[in-house]
Amino acid sequence: MATELTAADARPNARTTVDRGLRARRRQERVVGFVLFGFSAVSILTTLGIVAVLLFESSTFFRQIPLIEFFTGTRWSPLFESPHYGILPLLSGSLLIAGGAAIVALPLGLAAAIFLSEYAHDRVRRVLKPVLEILAGVPTVVYGYFALTFVTPLIRAIVPSTSVFNAASAAIVMGIMIIPMVSSLSEDAMSAVPRSLREAAYALGATKVEVATRTVVPAALSGIIASFILAISRAIGETMIVTIAAGATAVLTLNPFTSVQTMTAFIAETAKGEAAHGTIEYQSIFAVGLTLFAITLLMNILSNVVLRRFREVYE
Repeated sequence: MATELTAADARPNARTTVDRGLRARRRQERVVGFVLFGFSAVSILTTLGIVAVLLFESSTFFRQIPLIEFFTGTRWSPLFESPHYGILPLLSGSLLIAGGAAIVALPLGLAAAIFLSEYAHDRVRRVLKPVLEILAGVPTVVYGYFALTFVTPLIRAIVPSTSVFNAASAAIVMGIMIIPMVSSLSEDAMSAVPRSLREAAYALGATKVEVATRTVVPAALSGIIASFILAISRAIGETMIVTIAAGATAVLTLNPFTSVQTMTAFIAETAKGEAAHGTIEYQSIFAVGLTLFAITLLMNILSNVVLRRFREVYE
């Protein structure tokens, strides 16, 4: 009888201990969840803070400069005696260099991705992919001086009329810089294509080139296009290469062999102290920054839309 009472008394105690342990674990999980949420919220709050600053400072600028003049004007000279605030020259310079970088990076990056995904042996891939991605770790100021001191002389040897500071050298070197982004993201997308699709294509008599270009690339097209968009967005937002190699001449031109100025280069040059704080010239930095932010944001949204719209889901 005593043994039975002891066992009966032990069962509630064991249950109480288990309940306490579960409550303690739930409290720990809640604490961990709050901490992780706080870390995640930092990036969101930082982005909201950046947007708030850009909107607040730009509102002062746009109270003095009409939006129509800002987005349609063909002259940009905020620091001259008779200032003009048309952003089209800066926008054209940014798009000219980003377009040239895309011409260099997209085919080379896609070709590298196809080689890594379809042709390279595993040992070669494990060595070559990290080596290729080293390009992404090179400081952009080094790329800028490489463009100015090495690429520009080569271009001038072919086209003697090329300016010392020009869009072509900046575009070429920027294209080299974003090749790892294109190749790495595209290779990841192609590696996700099931092996069964490749085997089916081989069974139908396709060659290795046909399998790579007509089966794997179309199947991974959403990821490849997203990598293209992200790489071009990265090129538009690059600062040091264009500041060093492209020059500071805000002109509306499509000639890549002349000096141009991009939005990022203008921000970097003017932020060094050429414009007094609180002046309209100083506020123009934030107006240009807001425009650049809107462009890159739209490109990232477009990348996500492409991924959702054309993504292929395989079992």
